[in-house]
Order: sequence, then C-alpha cells, then structure tokens
Amino acid sequence: MSIYLHKIFPLIISPLFLIFFLLLCGAIFKSRKIIIACFASLFIFSLPIISNSLNLYLQKDYSPKHIATINQADAIVVLSGMVSIVKTGEKLKYEFGGAVDRILSGMDLFKQNKAPILILTRGKLPWHYGIPEGEFLRDFAIKFGVPKENILLTENVKNTDEEAKSVKKVLNIENAKVILVTSAFHMRRAQRIFEAADIKVIPFAVDFQNSKKITFIDFIPSASALSGTSNFIREIMGRTYYYLKY
Repeated sequence: MSIYLHKIFPLIISPLFLIFFLLLCGAIFKSRKIIIACFASLFIFSLPIISNSLNLYLQKDYSPKHIATINQADAIVVLSGMVSIVKTGEKLKYEFGGAVDRILSGMDLFKQNKAPILILTRGKLPWHYGIPEGEFLRDFAIKFGVPKENILLTENVKNTDEEAKSVKKVLNIENAKVILVTSAFHMRRAQRIFEAADIKVIPFAVDFQNSKKITFIDFIPSASALSGTSNFIREIMGRTYYYLKY
C-alpha cells in the first residue's frame, strides 16, 4: 500500500493536477479569475525555457566525468529506471529509454577495472509486466562481455531507498564503497539515501540534460516541457522527503 501512496502523492501536487483543480474551481464558482489563473499556470508550466532551467538545477551539483578519473571501489551499482516494457498480445518487449547511459556506463566502468562486481537492482513496481529490470539488464550486460559471475542482483525493489538497503545486503561488508551510477537529476537524492545506508559513494552521474542556446522555440508551450516541469516537482518532493527522513 505504501508504494501506491509513494507514487500517487506526487501526482496530487503535480502541475497537471493543479491545472485541473483550478479549472474545476473556476467552473464551480464561475470565476473568470480562477480560469485565467488556470490557463496562465498551464502556459508557464509548459514553457521549455522554464522546464529546462528547472531540470538543469537538479543536476547542478554534478558534471560528466571521464572513467579514468574514477577511483576503484568494491562494486559498481547501476540503479534501475531505464527500461520500458511494451505488451503486444501475449508478448513482452523490453526497450531502453533515455537513461540507457546508466547500464552502458556501468559496463564501461567494469571493463576499465574500476570494481570487480557489477550490481544491478531488480526494480519492479506491482503494476508492471515482465521480469524485474535488473534481470533484463544482467542478460544485456552478459551479451556485451560482462562475465555472469561478476554480476550480482538485489532482491525485488520498488524505489531508491529499497535499492540502497538491498545493495547493502548484497555487499555484506563493512565500510563498503561503491561507484553509484544513475541519472544526474537523480544523483543527489540517491547519494544521500545510499550514504544513509552506511555505503560510501563515488558518484558517477550520467544522462545529463544539456544546456543549449535559447531560441524562440523555448517560449512555445509543449507537452514535453510540461512533463519536464512535473519531473522537477517529483524530484524535489523526493529530495525533501529523504532529507527529512535521513
């Protein structure tokens, strides 16, 4: 039940929910001001220049690193969140999303001898089809040259907090140090959670959102920008929750 609350609560305070709430209030109270506020909110939240600025803020504490500059550790940990599952009839197809750099970088770190073990997390939400993500990623890593005996999987996990605790169990050593691989926007929260689990972290952030020259297109509302703004709010909520928890 807690996982449902964990996933539903961010939706309640998302920009889209706020817009629908304002629209409903405007209709109920027949208020032109509320309806104008609704459309103004939709316009602002959907601006690429707003969305891009917010998401660049999430990754400001990290920058791309060359593998040669990374110190050795006990293990490389690649967090889930890069695979989507498409169901067609009785068949399932696994496809990579934009965060595929997580597993690619994890494999590169291993091949450069930065750690003897590659740990993948069995990320799986109750409403998802198929096998946990880590099992698919294990087969992918083996296919591209990572020995099976050097890959460890966690138990099934539903969020970053469970990933950290499960990695701690898998390592089962004192003063464990890992190279943590996840998206740049997610790294600050993930690093705090892993350190709270008494795991020393060498952050290796990937999947950066590049800054770019501002053009007139950045002032035209888009659905992708609205999604990006929503992602920012979810991440800030997650950071706040774990800041208070740990």
